Amino acid sequence: MNAVASRNIKFISHSDQGGRGDGVQIMVHRGYAYIGHGYSNGITVLDVRDLKNPKPVAFLPCPPDTRAIHLQTHDDLLLAVNGPSMWTMQVDAQAYYSGSPADLLKGRQYTAGVRVYDIAHPEAPREIAFMATEGVGPHRIWYVGSRYANVSIHYPEFTDQVLAIVDMAEPTRPELVGRWWMPGMWTGGGETPSWPNGRRYALHHALVAGNLAYAAWRDGGLTVLDVGDPARPRLLAHRNLDPPFGGGTHSPLPLPDRNLLVLADEANFADCSQGLRHIWLFDVREPTNPVSFATMPVPSEADYCAKGGNFGPHNLWENRPGAFQSSRFIFATYHNAGVRVFDIENPFQPREAGFFVPPDPEHMFDPRPNRPRVIQSCDCFVDAQGVMYLTDNNAGLYILQFDGP
Repeated sequence: MNAVASRNIKFISHSDQGGRGDGVQIMVHRGYAYIGHGYSNGITVLDVRDLKNPKPVAFLPCPPDTRAIHLQTHDDLLLAVNGPSMWTMQVDAQAYYSGSPADLLKGRQYTAGVRVYDIAHPEAPREIAFMATEGVGPHRIWYVGSRYANVSIHYPEFTDQVLAIVDMAEPTRPELVGRWWMPGMWTGGGETPSWPNGRRYALHHALVAGNLAYAAWRDGGLTVLDVGDPARPRLLAHRNLDPPFGGGTHSPLPLPDRNLLVLADEANFADCSQGLRHIWLFDVREPTNPVSFATMPVPSEADYCAKGGNFGPHNLWENRPGAFQSSRFIFATYHNAGVRVFDIENPFQPREAGFFVPPDPEHMFDPRPNRPRVIQSCDCFVDAQGVMYLTDNNAGLYILQFDGP
């Protein structure tokens, strides 16, 4: 398939993921891709050992009205979230991003928790544990094989998603050991929400480098936490760029060898109707005082605001162990502008080093009415050889090759 536009990224192949073209987070591990779906309510397993001929080999269905959009792999383990299938339930997107999902899900039935699979046989994941949670449940996980998984979970006594630290020492018995939240979120403890109306303070997820957890909070910005004692996370710093810039803070990426942090704000609205969202660079030499000093350039080779759908950042490639790791090249999905690679060799003058904009989807898997038929590039996994695995809300999986600047 020919790209609508591209530079320094080549097409290798495309997969419809076994007829389930909707994809959110993707992990590639030992020659197999594990893809969480936004609408198909399950996990697809693809054999990608032959890059030109990816083959679906398994589908792991979720319980009714439940999705598994985010997942993590390490060694013989696959961890996946289970939570309400918002879009198949026809939950209003504007209401979802501007308030507590709990208010939108009253009376709905779904399964909430963290599911653990054994993937010693990577083509045939075998469930070995389920850590059930009350309330809306988990959204995203960070797990790279250390003892602890960091999970964003919405418990019933909180206004929205908070940090939950889960002990994975015995994978068949995951155990919650610590939590942290922003002041005003614990309504079960008598706290009164203190943020402006129309804002949604919720942890999207946190990445850990050493003893520091860099956490992205929707409309709440960035927190830096000391998690050296996982039972008692301790706040070191909080920065919120909203206002004056828009919220939707989504993806953190620490670059500890350079004392830098990349932070992406999600564009979760159509047609640039709420302005632009940005990818920020922070100096984190002093963890108690992170300083923002630059932003990535905004794609400008086309009028993406007029294209339809969302335009702006979504996920960042997170430099996972065993895959592509770089503190110079930053990979970011950009919704209707495809996937972007930024070069921060000079962090004060970031530049675009490559991009790939796929064609619009042939089929729509999004069940919501009146959705525009445009790409919405969602997540990108980059392996050690620079092979990129790009998911989309509707357009299936693109396997690409980054050729450098």
